[in-house]
Amino acid sequence: MKLNEIRDNKGARKSLMRVARGVGSGKGRTAGRGIKGQKSRTGVSINAFEGGQMPVYRRLPKRGFKNIFRKNYAVINVGDLQRPLTLRCCQLQKKLMLLR
Repeated sequence: MKLNEIRDNKGARKSLMRVARGVGSGKGRTAGRGIKGQKSRTGVSINAFEGGQMPVYRRLPKRGFKNIFRKNYAVINVGDLQRPLTLRCCQLQKKLMLLR
């Protein structure tokens, strides 16, 4: 087998349907868009329409919203964590010195 002999399996790549290329093509005349209506026109997008339900951009408040799942973090410096450990070490060393 050589690189120039490698081929896709039969039916692995299906060519795209070319629309609006005559009635005989099977997708001519209205090009699969149906007859009349907003969706059949060019340049019309109904992106935010949710079928009559209140759209997301109207459900959410204008200036952000309070996240009810927000986690509050306390700021702790590494030095603050180290201080009690060093004090404890000093106390243990003093106790050991007393025992000797």
